[in-house]
Amino acid sequence: MIDKKLVENVVNEWLEGKEYFLVDVNVSADDCIVVTIDHAEGVWIEDCAELSRYIESKLDREQEDYELEVGSAGLGQPFRVLRQYEIHMGEPVETQTRDGHKYQGTLVEVTAEGFTLEVEQKVKPEGAKRAHKELVAMKFTFDEVAYTKYLIKVK
Repeated sequence: MIDKKLVENVVNEWLEGKEYFLVDVNVSADDCIVVTIDHAEGVWIEDCAELSRYIESKLDREQEDYELEVGSAGLGQPFRVLRQYEIHMGEPVETQTRDGHKYQGTLVEVTAEGFTLEVEQKVKPEGAKRAHKELVAMKFTFDEVAYTKYLIKVK
């Protein structure tokens, strides 16, 4: 079986000096390698092809046959690394907590421990007859979140 760490090292060599970043490397038991990269401005197919050729130049099919797929983290896919949160600051996202609650809001802060969403909620001040919508900052740790993904809004 092809070593996942070896593939990660090869990908990181190619990424050096580029604005792309590694999202995930998966190597299945039957040596199907799936590499996912991302970039703040999107991923170009030409760069995926270049990375694929680079990986192939570093692995020996004579020693161990494999299947290789290099692609981008899709727009609607959950974030997997901190850098994805960082590049989507100020943008609409959807978060689902591990207990099943979903929130949609603007990603306003990201730290190594978690993130903050600005969510519009109905709030009824004490003594008021009617609730009104208000922006509320909600903090989440990465441990309490099942997923967060970019929210695609169609107008």
